Amino acid sequence: MASINRRGKYWRVQIRKQGYPYLSATFDTKAEAVAWSLKKETELSRQTPEEVFEQMEARQYRLADALLRYELEILPDKKPTTRRRELGIMADLKTTFGEMALAEISGKRLALMVRHWEQPSEAHSKGLGPHSIRLYLALLSHLYTIARSEWGMPELVNPVPLVRKPKLPRGRERRLVGDEEERLLSVCETMNPELAEIVRFAIETAMRQSEIMGLTWDRVDFRNHTVFLQDTKNGESRLVPLSVAAEDCLKRQRERREGTTKGKVWSYTTDGMRASYFKALKKAGIDGLTFHDLRHEATSRLCERGLPIMTVQAITGHKSTQMLKRYTHISPGALVAAVRDQQFLKPHLASG
Repeated sequence: MASINRRGKYWRVQIRKQGYPYLSATFDTKAEAVAWSLKKETELSRQTPEEVFEQMEARQYRLADALLRYELEILPDKKPTTRRRELGIMADLKTTFGEMALAEISGKRLALMVRHWEQPSEAHSKGLGPHSIRLYLALLSHLYTIARSEWGMPELVNPVPLVRKPKLPRGRERRLVGDEEERLLSVCETMNPELAEIVRFAIETAMRQSEIMGLTWDRVDFRNHTVFLQDTKNGESRLVPLSVAAEDCLKRQRERREGTTKGKVWSYTTDGMRASYFKALKKAGIDGLTFHDLRHEATSRLCERGLPIMTVQAITGHKSTQMLKRYTHISPGALVAAVRDQQFLKPHLASG
């Protein structure tokens, strides 16, 4: 069934079996040619012609074709923010590796692709960071899962679990120190009282910037002291409890908007708020404090109050306790106080 012939420096294998597709391959050595022919003959003896044709179709299916099909069939069901992000990833993948067949992307080849992404390029002057590379790998992994389960390519091997994912850097440790909070709020009040309310609200609730700026009055429940967030960044809805201070921010904003309870809570646009926030930082003489750092600050304060980690995770909406840990930094003073309090309680507990 198999014929092996020398062609110049190489060895060519040809396999013909009635009713089955014609198979051929070229190798550097005769030993490699013989090994491949024996493997293929064994596979053909165990498979129907239809199964072999399906495998050949999968081997010829280009990454660019798969990404286009993924865009048309899978992407429309995802959140708008996810769609925009994945469209950018897919465009990059099509440009650099689109001509490769899905079956050709092995673990070894994918590892080379990861190293390519890490290098500076025309599209990415500093190369892709660990988080971005993980997003690329997540998309590819889902693509292979869909191809195997829904597109009739069960023989495909998902290469993503076979490669080592880049290690994520430690989370930012920037917190408000000294009198920075007072200085920042004082400047914000001078610029626009609403800006100060937004900063206070962020520190009190640990909500993301997008969640705060997209908040509408119909999601605010003053009776139960909560805010309902639907379709958040991690794809889940959650209920955020309002502290007295956070609720006061909303009540003052409602008065500022002449008692309105319809539409958006804040009159700022996201871009407008961000520009005003950085202007306030400059006036207050505060360096390196992003708006997202206010979420870190709020999350750390919740932990410092002694709330159980699962409770904090439910409030902040972090998808995992590991991610929550990366963005939580308890102050040294709080750690010392916790230890000293325990030492103070021990004699009392022992005597009881």
